[in-house]
Amino acid sequence: MDWNTIKDFFTTAGIDLLRGLVALAVGLFFVHWVMKFISRYESKLKIEPTVKGFIKSLIRIILYIVVIMTAANTMGVPMTSVITLLGSAGVAVSLAMQGVLGNLIGGFILSLFKPIKVGEYVKIGDHEGTVKVIGTFYTEIATFDNRHINLPNSTLTNTAIVNYTREGTRRLDLTFSVSYDSDMDRVYEVLNRVVAEEKALLADPAPAVNLSKCADSALEFTIRVWVNTADYWPVNFRMLDNGKRSLDRAGISIPYPQMDVHMK
Repeated sequence: MDWNTIKDFFTTAGIDLLRGLVALAVGLFFVHWVMKFISRYESKLKIEPTVKGFIKSLIRIILYIVVIMTAANTMGVPMTSVITLLGSAGVAVSLAMQGVLGNLIGGFILSLFKPIKVGEYVKIGDHEGTVKVIGTFYTEIATFDNRHINLPNSTLTNTAIVNYTREGTRRLDLTFSVSYDSDMDRVYEVLNRVVAEEKALLADPAPAVNLSKCADSALEFTIRVWVNTADYWPVNFRMLDNGKRSLDRAGISIPYPQMDVHMK
């Protein structure tokens, strides 16, 4: 092999490499422009935020694959070889990244069936919070104390999800324990007054106060009321506070757990 042959080889290869790099740069710029265009006009699309995030991530991944394949073809790499390589790599990667593929499929299922949506308050396993992002692979929720938790989508599709927001209303149960020697009629009177003083309760279904349990050391009375989801925790704290103070003012004691021991 003489110098001219080597020179021609590197000249041709260098041109192909340069063309491929240019195609790659142009392709990446195109992907950036397309995603920016989508972000600018996505507010005008009548698509739920839950689906928007997934679709954007999927479009980005597809565009990157197209750009890489185009750049490789521009460099002179035969497309059949690229497709064969991608197919072989896909099999190997799918075996090594089953969890990632499971998350991808899980993201598609979440977008299709919509068990949760962005902005809803949910409980998933041991975690609960407001859904912030439903991505291609992970779903992010924010807890009450502002911790952000990323959950794999495959976990969400295989775990029971409690959605507290979907219906718009929630039932609030508050239990108060009183001693066995308390006047039951007086207890009903006090607790019904606590219910009447709370203005955020819904009239339908109607509030109820009932003796729910004769426990070992106390009688347990339960207040069951319905509220709008946004009012759940404020009403919960107000009624607990008001209930305890009202029982104290009425002279109705809340007993501590006790046990009678008989010795022979």
